[in-house]
Amino acid sequence: MKSKKMFAALVSVLFVFGFASLALAAEKEGGADYSKAIVLGCSVIAAGIAMGFGAIGAGLGIGQATGGASNAVGRNPEAQGKIMLTMMVGMAMTESVAIYALVVSLVILYANPIIKLLG
Repeated sequence: MKSKKMFAALVSVLFVFGFASLALAAEKEGGADYSKAIVLGCSVIAAGIAMGFGAIGAGLGIGQATGGASNAVGRNPEAQGKIMLTMMVGMAMTESVAIYALVVSLVILYANPIIKLLG
């Protein structure tokens, strides 16, 4: 039941985003042109989604690394130095996913090629 509601909500959100440009389309001669505003709005939403997924992925990865390292140290306390070094390297690699998501969202916000195409 819950998955049907989520699917219906997703379809309705996609419907709204898909047909918003058609609903707000104006004639070039007398009306205003909202295409830049629509692209900017969608860019802000896309940047937020990219950063959200990047942060969720990094958080889950760091949580898994910390939990695994805690279990390993609990089983073998003598190997704590090697385990912690491996955990720190893994956490740094995992955090790079969030940094890549930040770079993608900044490119979407500030160097958007679609706005340059619109003029």
